[in-house]
Amino acid sequence: TSNPSIFEKAIAGSDLYDEQLASLGGLDPQAAFETLAVADIQHAADILAGVFDSSGGNDGYVSLEVSPRLAHDTAATIADAMRLWNVVNRPNLMVKVPATKAGIPAIEELTAAGVNVNATLMFSLEHYEDVASAYVRGAERASDPSTLASVASFFVSRVDSATDAALENVGTEDALRLRGKAAVANAKLAYRRYGEIFNGRPFASLRARGTRPQRVLWASTSTKNPSYSDVMYIEELIGKNTVNTAPPDTIEAFLDHGTVRADSLCDQVEEAQILIASLPDVGVDFDAITSELQVAGVAAFSAAFDTLLAAIVRKQPGTLV
Repeated sequence: TSNPSIFEKAIAGSDLYDEQLASLGGLDPQAAFETLAVADIQHAADILAGVFDSSGGNDGYVSLEVSPRLAHDTAATIADAMRLWNVVNRPNLMVKVPATKAGIPAIEELTAAGVNVNATLMFSLEHYEDVASAYVRGAERASDPSTLASVASFFVSRVDSATDAALENVGTEDALRLRGKAAVANAKLAYRRYGEIFNGRPFASLRARGTRPQRVLWASTSTKNPSYSDVMYIEELIGKNTVNTAPPDTIEAFLDHGTVRADSLCDQVEEAQILIASLPDVGVDFDAITSELQVAGVAAFSAAFDTLLAAIVRKQPGTLV
């Protein structure tokens, strides 16, 4: 996967791209960035082409995000996504679209147009339901839905970080005992909804036409709190038709001391629902937290993008501003 923060660290935080930037003199910063990003994404897609082919198009995808500046503009998001889809020109590309209010109709339209979409920045069950419904609606309108592939990127550890802070602010015994539990519970409820939609009636006619379900992708799965297990967001989120984009350190930790519990996502789902429902009772507005996390996520990606473009200006003195 890729996002503005990843590219910002790679381009602004190293000299790996300096030679390429020097060869792009005269391009405006955004055009220079896109040239670098598209080349990287095409290269990654070509490396993964064997996986894509051998899996029948189920795996081997690479993601490129639309400009975060467009997160609240449906028409511009659609246009940018279509342009990137055509420029990269790889069947194993997914275009990342934030699951904002403006992003949801864009996800539907892009899916209907045959574009593989990675719906990102999802933090709540409502976000998930909106994205899954948009995919189903779009697939129903696609000329050949059997060619589609899509994931719904559901963020995990950030939910615990924000919810834990709210619980600690309340400070009662009932509140404090819920720390470190909201993110996994939230994810389990989203996965249950995935099963209801894609294994049930809403997707039945599309399934009969060979359409792939939109898989859930667990994002932000490194543990931020050192007092928690460093593999908790892998061990607790194992289930069919899911993807986990864990960072290398978390993968190494899981290989070293993680435990595989088949379909752990299906364990204690009723308890997860009770836990999420209990948050308002202890004084925590979970809906507000997840909404604010999405707003903050868009802002963080936009800030990273601005930092990235500023770094290109510094590294390429002849760049047009």
